Amino acid sequence: MLKRQHQLFAALLGVSDGVVIALACYAAWAIRRMVVEGFFAQSWENWAIREPLLPLALPFVLTSMWGMGLYRARRDRTLLGEWAQVLKATLVGVPMIVVAVWAVGNREMIGGATPYGAPVVWGVAIHAGRAQFGSLAVLLPLFLCVHRTGVRFILRSARRRGYNLRHVAIVGVGRLGQIVCHTLVRNPWTGLSVAYFISHHASSRQAMRAGLPVRGGLDDLEETLSRHRVDAVYLAIPSATGALLPVLLQRLQKFAVDVRVVPDVQPRFVPQSMVVNELDGMPILSYRENTSTGLGGFSKRVLDVGGSLAAMLLLSPLMLLLGLVVKIGSPGPVIFRQQRVSMGGKVFHLYKFRTMFHASDEEAGSAAWTRRNDPRITPVGRILRRTSLDELPQLFNVLRGEMSLVGPRPERPELISRFREDWRGYMLRQHVKAGITGWAQVNGLRGDTSLRKRVQYDLFYVRHWSLWFDLRILWLTMFRLGRNAH
Repeated sequence: MLKRQHQLFAALLGVSDGVVIALACYAAWAIRRMVVEGFFAQSWENWAIREPLLPLALPFVLTSMWGMGLYRARRDRTLLGEWAQVLKATLVGVPMIVVAVWAVGNREMIGGATPYGAPVVWGVAIHAGRAQFGSLAVLLPLFLCVHRTGVRFILRSARRRGYNLRHVAIVGVGRLGQIVCHTLVRNPWTGLSVAYFISHHASSRQAMRAGLPVRGGLDDLEETLSRHRVDAVYLAIPSATGALLPVLLQRLQKFAVDVRVVPDVQPRFVPQSMVVNELDGMPILSYRENTSTGLGGFSKRVLDVGGSLAAMLLLSPLMLLLGLVVKIGSPGPVIFRQQRVSMGGKVFHLYKFRTMFHASDEEAGSAAWTRRNDPRITPVGRILRRTSLDELPQLFNVLRGEMSLVGPRPERPELISRFREDWRGYMLRQHVKAGITGWAQVNGLRGDTSLRKRVQYDLFYVRHWSLWFDLRILWLTMFRLGRNAH
């Protein structure tokens, strides 16, 4: 639910940014026309589309802002930090517009008239094109910064009223942990609400700290996070116990939560390999973040909905035929359901065409993958498995939001409970939705294959996710369908 809220907010923010970009484009065009040329365009096309540069400005500037991380959920980013990112995005976006205008060779937008009486700066007459681009370079960051400031005030007001909150657990009850708690409480505009403390000692006799409950110590870390779910964990352990940090980070890999490290040092001593932020003078290291939030997550969801609807429309005759063949081939239900785990550890029922003689055997199978030449598989099911056509009903899981078209394959809860202990980083797969196909699958890693390599490919996908990566995997899936399937 929280991820969907982030995606919806990022989409709305992108739309509102687009409106602001359009206003800046028209304002710069108006300056060109009124100050330099002194008249308005005769053609409606020039007036509405060509001269204001809107078709070029919108994609270039929005893409630059996306690349600068302005649509990712970063609640601890200061207003000045956001202004700096907006300025960087416009410094990238405006030159891209200039290059694109030059590439299409539109003389009106590049040059324009330099009439008698036009403004002269340092002895040089300012022609229309330079006036418009110069005005846009000034107005675009100005309008966007004002807009983002307004959004900040609106969010600050909403969060003070208890809306749009994210709940946080602080590991550390010492001086640093209390500083983190007081800093977050003192800055309610972030929407970060401290739920409880976990002692940085093995156990704790303290019941309360800074007015909040202390839920045990490090010996109870996994149990506490399982019973009292939060959205993020802030590690605020004293420097004297800094040796615990690698162990804690490894233990937290079992949970699909954002992890932030608050070092007990000055910001200039922080390692450069981590993203460093500062909230009201408190340095914060972003050790791990969810890459599927914000506008990227929204675009992935749009691809999922559009792709699943298109696939169901095109493949509905085939799916009906396969359902009939499964029904005739052996007794039992056509669709088989099985519990699987997706993003954030959420359990759902995965849909497949039944491929075994008894659906109950498949559903209650042992904590292992299906073997090659498994005697339980029906003749029809063997063909469906080898061609991966048995997975077509998972398009409904995608449409329901339980899965994605692309992502790590979902596993059964009993397998995850075993792998999370044996394989480092395995739970990071749950930072994104499970998928029908994935980077590991198109590289032949499915079924009873090397788990180590599969985890490596899945983690590579999670860390390097992009919409283009998803499209590439979907393209490769069409040519590698059924590879190593059994």
